[in-house]
Order: sequence, then structure tokens, then C-alpha cells
Amino acid sequence: MAIHVKLMNEELLYACTQSQTILASMKKRNGFHGPGQIRGRYGTAKRSPSAVGEFEPVTISWRSLTVSQVDKKRSMFGSSSPKHHGKEILRNVSGIAEPGTLTAIMGSSGAGKTTLLHTLNNRLHGFEVTNGSILINGRPMGAAVAKISAYVQQNDMFMPCLRVKEHLTFQALLRMDPDIPYKTRFRRVDDVIRALGLTKCEDSIIGNPERGIKGISGGERKRLSFASELLTNPPLLFCDEPTSGLDSFMAQSVVETLRTLASEGRTILTTIHQPSSEVFQLFDRIGYTCPKNYNPADFIVETLGIVPGMEAECHEKLKEITDAFDNSRTAEEILLKITPMECDDMEEENEKTSPYKASWWNQMKACTWRAGLSGSRDPFLTTVCLFKVLVVAGIISLIFFQTDPTQDGIQNINGCIFLLVVNSAFTVTMQQCKVFPLELTLVKREHFNGMYRIDVYFLAKLITDFPFGQCFLPALSMTIVYWLVGLYPAIPNYLIAVGFAILLVNSAVSFGYLMSALSPTIQLALSITPPTLLPFLLLGGLFLNLGNLPLPLQWLSYGSWIRVAFEGLLINQWTNHPVTDCPVNSTSPCFPDGESVLEYFSFSSSNMYGDVIALFAQIIGYRLATLGVLWCRCYRKGH
Repeated sequence: MAIHVKLMNEELLYACTQSQTILASMKKRNGFHGPGQIRGRYGTAKRSPSAVGEFEPVTISWRSLTVSQVDKKRSMFGSSSPKHHGKEILRNVSGIAEPGTLTAIMGSSGAGKTTLLHTLNNRLHGFEVTNGSILINGRPMGAAVAKISAYVQQNDMFMPCLRVKEHLTFQALLRMDPDIPYKTRFRRVDDVIRALGLTKCEDSIIGNPERGIKGISGGERKRLSFASELLTNPPLLFCDEPTSGLDSFMAQSVVETLRTLASEGRTILTTIHQPSSEVFQLFDRIGYTCPKNYNPADFIVETLGIVPGMEAECHEKLKEITDAFDNSRTAEEILLKITPMECDDMEEENEKTSPYKASWWNQMKACTWRAGLSGSRDPFLTTVCLFKVLVVAGIISLIFFQTDPTQDGIQNINGCIFLLVVNSAFTVTMQQCKVFPLELTLVKREHFNGMYRIDVYFLAKLITDFPFGQCFLPALSMTIVYWLVGLYPAIPNYLIAVGFAILLVNSAVSFGYLMSALSPTIQLALSITPPTLLPFLLLGGLFLNLGNLPLPLQWLSYGSWIRVAFEGLLINQWTNHPVTDCPVNSTSPCFPDGESVLEYFSFSSSNMYGDVIALFAQIIGYRLATLGVLWCRCYRKGH
């Protein structure tokens, strides 16, 4: 069955399929005459000379497409059982989208709109095409479709502390062809900003309402998503629910933007939810009459939908409608257009090419630049962290202010050092365990788009986080406590203490990275991290005398950064410390010199270098493990 809707000088064609989805195709009646011209009611206009390259018009078609769920169980040893196909999501779907058109996929919930869109842009996960074919300009489609297409997903994801123009500049550095000069890339950024109406907000922070960071409006965020994909001037554009979450005015503005992009010669496919009645002016169809003052889109979706409790009647009605369309002249014309050409698969041309357009070094420079900007503007990583360090260091210094290294003061100094170590370890670990759940969804999306490698992203984060959070802050905290508490008053000892503080924080941060990478959500990360820290705390050397533990546990204690940092700082404090007098008839332990303090904890002054090596080993080991976990979570065949 074909449904025609006439809108002034435009024509919309609706085609029903076996999966209760509807294809609505918009095309200018005056026609499209190639990517170099735009012809409309105001005549013919040349394309902007600043555009990045001309593109070949793309026609995407699909014939007798059937997509089913894949049930693939794994055994306890990791081996996979044979694949079993479950429920059919799409059945016998055929269609076509041509250059200069905006094709909308509509349907009720569960009709298979998003599945069809993901099938056409080769992003199926957990589903498989069991029948049918997809053609690009008459040739079988492979993974190479990513080279000529862009995908605007439903959820807008950005680094919240970046400005609009900075975000687009980052995209241009990594997504545009390597032979394009930087001046041309920056000019392209300006062109896209003007074309999509983002000029007034180009210097505004993008923001994230969920994290309490104010930024641009919802409509501007959606246009920014389009701008990110249009930098490379793709001839084929997929959009998933571009109007969701927007009011009717902003939704209509977004659709107008898509129509404008399609008029430049692009082929655009989008799923759309509850389109407003303003899109439709006149409605005429055969067999079913739309009531007056009723949104035609809602009427079509309801007509083709499955009503609970009336499944048999609805399926029978749906079969009559789809059979009528299959036997119509429109269906015959579409099938003639989507006959495949006799040629090789598109994927064979690019099977050995890298998915990344920027070199490893250029990826590193761009990711480091973005991470540095984002981190320096995030108040939770700068102002809040600095405030916490000053407050905690001030409280510890006030409580243990100028403690004399007498017999009564030895316990206080040891307690002060242990408290400083534990606070640094727990605070930074809990802070870092939230990092990747906040960013990994965006990172996976950009990685799958061929923007940068996972190792580049991780190294850039390490480089930008180190100067302030992992070097300056621990050095500042140790400096305040060291001199106000009155630890061993020698510059070399002070510098060693600062070095241990930096290594301690870096080790704790590395462990926090690992917990963060293992956790898909912040809630899970905050739940599993404290219990995993308990063994490190118990083996720290204060609650248990390590000399009384079995030998395996003594060696295991070197995996606790609390233990090795506590030992290193005590060695730095008490080695070569002057002899103190033991009071007569004292019931508490007496320490005649600094070495005896170390012996009380089963520490040895000869372990200083071993503690440094242990901290370095923890930093390297935890970070390599984090990189491995990130790589596994972001792995996808073909990347």
C-alpha cells in the first residue's frame, strides 16, 4: 500500500513493510541535479567553494531484509555454543533512499525502527541479517559504508567543559582526511557553525545538566551533533530519533535543518517519534480515512500498530495492508531500482586500510589538548580538589601541630603519617573510580567512529592528570603537614617525603583507574572499591605487625601502597634520628632511638629503595591492567 501526502511544492511517499514500520521520504519537487548544485524555488545555486571536497551521490537500498536476534550462549570455560536465531525483528523489508531526500522511518514502539537503521549503517549488536541484501549505489554493502556515512545517535554526548567551537575543532583534527590542510579544516569548522546556526553559542560551554554544568540549549546540542558529523561532508547521513526530548518548535527546526542538508544532495535516513501535525498540511490515502483535526502520523502508526489483546485481528489487518503495497505499482518501481549490480563487495576495496584518519601522534596531540581543556575547566577536578587538600591538611596540621619527637610524641607522629597516607590513598582512589563510567560511552562512540585509539585516549588522560592532581596537590599537602607538624627538619628528608607522597597518590590513582575501568556505572564503582581497599588498609603496617604474619602475606603486603608508603615515610622520619630519653618506670614501650621505632613495626631502614620500586611497580602494573580492561570493553571487530 502506498500513501501519498502533498505539501505545497513537496511530495511525501509512505511505504508499509511487514515490520509495521513506515518510510516517509521527502524530496523537492523541482528535483536534485547533482552535488554541485542546489535547485529549489529560488533557482539554481552553486555549492559553497569552501566545502571540503565534492561527494558522489549515494543511493542506499535494501531488499527482502530479515533481521533476527542472535542467542549465543557461552560455557563456563569461555567457549561459544552455535548461534541460534531467536525472534524476528524485521521481516521481508524492502526500500530505497535516494540523493536529495530525507527518509523518515516511523512506527510504533517495538516496530523495529532503530533495528532497521542500525542494520543499514552496519551497527548491529546482538542481531544478524538472516536474509536479504543492502546495496550502496547498486553494490553490496560492507563495513566500508562507514567511510561514506555519518551517524547522529539519539543521545547527545560531549565533553561538558568544552566550548562549541573547541569541540568541532577537535572533531576536525581527527575525522577529516589527513591531506586536508589545517587552515582548510578550521575554515570548515566556521562554515559548519554558520550553516547550522551555532554562531551565537560557538564560545559557550556545552555543559551537562545531569552533572550540574550549565551550557547550551537542547536544540543547540542537537544541531551540534549534526555539525560534528557534517565536518567530513558525508553523502549519507543516519539519524536516530533526532527530535526526541525537544518541544514541537525545536523539533520542527531540527527537521527543517535535515531537509536543508538533504537538499544539498545528501541521502538522509532518520527514525522519528511522534512527528507533529505541522509537518502535514493535506493528507490523502486509500482504504483508511484519517479523521479531521488528527495528526496523520499518529493515525498511520496506530493503524499499523499491534493492540494488546487484539493481536490476531491486528496482524490480519497488517497483512492485508502490506500485501496491497507489495502488489502495487509503487512497490514494483522500488524493486526495479534496488536490483544489485554484478560487482565486488565495497568492503574488499578498503579491507586493509586503517579506520583512523589521523596518525598516532596527531591523535595524541588532539586528545591531550582536549583533555587538558576539559580538566582545567572542571570545578570538581580543580577547585573542589584543591579545597579538600587544604582543609584536610589544615585539620591534620592543627591536631598534630609541632609534635615533639619525645617518647609520648612518637606515637602521635606515627599516627599522623599513617593518617596522611590513608587519607591520600582513599580520597584519590574514590575520586578516580568515577572517571571512566562518565566518559567511556563517549569514548567508545568516538573510537568506533575511527577518531582515536584507546591507548591514545588513556595516555592523554595520564599526561593531563599528572601535573595538577597527581603531582602538585600531593606535594602541597605534604608540604603543609610536614612543616606544621614538625617532622624531621631537613631539606633532603622533606624532598624524600614529597617524593613518597607523589608516588603514593599515583599508585592510588592507578588502582582507582582499574576499579573505574571494571565498573560500567558509577554506583557499581563506588560499591566495589571500598571493600577492595580493606585488605590494603589491614596490611598497611599499623593494625597488624607484619613480622608476625606468614611469609606469603608479608610478600603480599608489598602490593599495598599504604604499607610501602607508610614504611618509606617512617624510614625517612626515624633513620638517624637523635637518641631520646626513656622515662623511669614508664609502662609504655620505650624507643631509645629511631631504629627501634622501625623495629617495632618490623620495618628496616634498608627497605627504602625496595619501597620506591614497589610503588613504581604498582603504578605501572595497575595502569597496564587498566589499559587492557579498556581495550577489551571498547573492542569491536574491524577496529
